[in-house]
Amino acid sequence: MARGKVQMKRIENPVHRQVTFCKRRAGLLKKAKELSVLCDAEIGVFIFSSHGKLFELATKGSMQGLFERYMKMKPTRVSHAEQTVETQTLDAKKEINLLKQEIEILQKGLRYMFDGGAGTMTLDELQVLEKNLEIWIYHVRSAKMDILFQEIQLLRNSEEVLTAANKYLQDKIEENTGVTNFIPMATYNTYPLTIPDDIFEC
Repeated sequence: MARGKVQMKRIENPVHRQVTFCKRRAGLLKKAKELSVLCDAEIGVFIFSSHGKLFELATKGSMQGLFERYMKMKPTRVSHAEQTVETQTLDAKKEINLLKQEIEILQKGLRYMFDGGAGTMTLDELQVLEKNLEIWIYHVRSAKMDILFQEIQLLRNSEEVLTAANKYLQDKIEENTGVTNFIPMATYNTYPLTIPDDIFEC
């Protein structure tokens, strides 16, 4: 009868879990020994049970000897990490130097513009200055458009408030006078104020 596929999850039953641990541990240690004999490999295995019990295997010599050999190999790995950190540091320094050069070019360009073209600038420096000026102009225009949109929105809000106030006043006038469709009278022609002379005659 074929064995069913074992699901890779924690065994909840503690008895079954312990039995499985003992069988699998013995199988793992047996495979380690076979690998050591067949391939002439030095193998060290640490196993801690769920209760904290230690099981270990050193196929050649002692576990202490294998551990010391491992520690001798570790500095090589550390040196690789140090090289990685050093490379990252050099890249950061290179980027900082490039930023410093760009700042110096921009400062030189500002002096060139505000001093009426005093001094000289190379073609590369002028191209860098042109690129940054385009970026600055873009940001200035974006900020200006944002301000204009805000002012337009404020005007729209004010218009809505005035419209509502006007409607309220018209409703009050209609309520008090009974006059509907009240339209304020406006005069477009201007006439001089004259008084007849005969009004003062006795």
